Amino acid sequence: MPSSQRELADIIGGHDASGMGGEPQDVVLYGFGRIGRILARIMIEKAGGGNLLRLRAIVVRGSGDDLEKRASLLRRDSVHGPFSGSIDIDRERQALIANGHVIQVIYADSPAEIDYTAYGIDRAIVVDNTGKWRDREGLSQHLAAKGVAKVLLTAPGKGDLKNVVHGINHTTIGDDDRIVSAASCTTNAIVPVLKAMDEFGIVHGHVETVHSYTNDQNLIDNYHKGDRRGRSAPLNMVLTETGAAKAVAKALPELSGKLTGNAIRVPTPNVSMAILNLTLDRGTEREALNAYLRQTALHSPMHKQIDYVDSPEVVSSDFVGNRHAGVIDAKATIANDKHAVLYVWYDNEFGYSCQVVRILQHMSNVRHRYLPATP
Repeated sequence: MPSSQRELADIIGGHDASGMGGEPQDVVLYGFGRIGRILARIMIEKAGGGNLLRLRAIVVRGSGDDLEKRASLLRRDSVHGPFSGSIDIDRERQALIANGHVIQVIYADSPAEIDYTAYGIDRAIVVDNTGKWRDREGLSQHLAAKGVAKVLLTAPGKGDLKNVVHGINHTTIGDDDRIVSAASCTTNAIVPVLKAMDEFGIVHGHVETVHSYTNDQNLIDNYHKGDRRGRSAPLNMVLTETGAAKAVAKALPELSGKLTGNAIRVPTPNVSMAILNLTLDRGTEREALNAYLRQTALHSPMHKQIDYVDSPEVVSSDFVGNRHAGVIDAKATIANDKHAVLYVWYDNEFGYSCQVVRILQHMSNVRHRYLPATP
């Protein structure tokens, strides 16, 4: 029997409607900014394949007279291009119709005032994209709303919240974990690579992030409560702090206290780079390190998180829409015995959103089969 038939033997001839088992999971996006709209695109794209994640609603502030604007922002994106498919408006139902899928638009100023069951939504996972609440107490407001089972935060969680990087520690999510954080885009980009570097042991290191500007910066110089962030984002490189280095320890406790970090916000709208300057336990050279990282990207369980490119011509815009958490730039790798510097590209919007959806799938018991099977 051919190897392909052996791998598919238990499903050949089957007609499970989903192909993946499990029950459909209602999902609500609380907030519809950059990450919220990309999450919507990904879930709508996957819905036709029996993904089992059903985007049932989005929650925004307002009075209900801006459906056209909401639809337009989902339909056209200056960075990620046009939406693939059709988007219509149902004003009577106050809903968006995306590729035939009805997405209720709910207007609310706080989670407590929403009754999701009134819209036929039950046991939903609420994905909070606002960043307004980042601790257990604040996010528990969602659990008080009727029809909500769990909450997923698309920002680093504070306090005792689990910060999850899919592919690294997602299996620590238990059935009793009702509030979980998907950490940050930078944490998702660097943690898989740092995990891979366990092969050589990390004594200590520094993470420098060259990060595209974000919506919390000012378009032109104006007051901002954060240091330096009040200066014009499109006109300046802005040195700022990042919590990603400390956040690594929540996913990889063995690296606690071993990493420092800073960030430089730069005048690009998307795609960032993390530079990992590492002191290792065991020495290696550039060719051997790149060969190991290439093998990891292709054949390890982290192949969905780590990508690898070996080209002297790539630039940041080449990674817009990349679905991995991070991409090793092999041409830039530096390795000299126990000192290594790795350059990791990442789409801080789309790649991160793909990681969030992977956590959603795990929380919903959606299990995809990837072939050929990884070791």
